[in-house]
Amino acid sequence: MTWIFAAVGLATAGLAVLAVLAVRVSAAARGLGAELDRARRRLNRPDGELHADNRTMRAGHR
Repeated sequence: MTWIFAAVGLATAGLAVLAVLAVRVSAAARGLGAELDRARRRLNRPDGELHADNRTMRAGHR
């Protein structure tokens, strides 16, 4: 009977660890999505920093 309680306790502890890791991965994925959204907006803006740098580089090569 003691083995059953030990097994259930270890299984519960293992599931708790997996739950914590799942929350961390979910938060990291949400942050990555937000970062990608910011990068897309910067690339699509005609007056963005990247477009200004691109014009400067082209002017220097001509």
